[in-house]
Amino acid sequence: MEVGNRTILTEFILVGFSANPQWKLILFGLFLTLYLITLSGNMTLVILIHIDSRLHTPMYFFIGNLSFLDFWYTSVYTPKILATCISEVERISLAGCGAQFFFSCLVAYTEGYLLAAMSYDRYAAICNPLLYSSAMSNSLCTGLVAGSYIGGILNAIAHTANTFRLSFCGKNIIEDFFCDVPPLVKMSCTDTQIYEKVLLGLVGFTVLSSILVILISYFNIFLAILKIRTASGRRKAFSTCASHMVSVMLFYGSMLFMYSRPSSTYAPEKDKLAALFYTVINPLLNPLIYSVRNKDVKEAFCKAVQTLRPQR
Repeated sequence: MEVGNRTILTEFILVGFSANPQWKLILFGLFLTLYLITLSGNMTLVILIHIDSRLHTPMYFFIGNLSFLDFWYTSVYTPKILATCISEVERISLAGCGAQFFFSCLVAYTEGYLLAAMSYDRYAAICNPLLYSSAMSNSLCTGLVAGSYIGGILNAIAHTANTFRLSFCGKNIIEDFFCDVPPLVKMSCTDTQIYEKVLLGLVGFTVLSSILVILISYFNIFLAILKIRTASGRRKAFSTCASHMVSVMLFYGSMLFMYSRPSSTYAPEKDKLAALFYTVINPLLNPLIYSVRNKDVKEAFCKAVQTLRPQR
């Protein structure tokens, strides 16, 4: 669309990972396999937590919601990755880019808040075990999860509105597999000073508040573990929050690598690999993190398999 002497972009071209047809087919098979494993792994965990009464506890309530969120997390990105692998040129309209951007913000912000809520749950379980059941009531757990989604939706609306009030011009090629902040800012032909201030406020508040809750929770958990006299007791207490710590490090580690640097240091190939980690790999790993070393989940899975097995 022509505006003055500039062409305002109304669609973008997603480059993806490779222009080589053979590599595209290989990547299509790889990403399709990872996608199916991610969907099945997360939904299996959600179903097990729903059907097994032994898993009807606050901790598994949060894990189930995290798996449900990861189910949609990978679905925001992977179908578009698959499309770029089988198309010569994958185009996405400005409206489609905005929709993908909105949902990617929604799942990312919601997961950040949910991880903070999970850290509070681990704090209550280890620091106040006798009062855990009353402290983490059904209404509180539901409120924390609902608050995470509400916070995610509000942040996604603000972030998307702030981004797509910009005008984009020049080359319409996005050196990535989805619509993300760094390439969009580089294509902006609007002054981005106000945008960057609003972005810093939105992301800064969410990240700092979530990380602060997590750090305070784990500081108190660490002090509580030090007071446990037996080594076996300390190991048991630590194991109850080890999976959550791994999820936090994977999520925030990849996010901070991507978005804590100035836009001038944007490097498409390196950032593409970093984005791949939190959009595809992290949702794949979360169900494994919470099930492989979890005795209750493994027992629930075996019980479900035995129930489904035909009787002789």
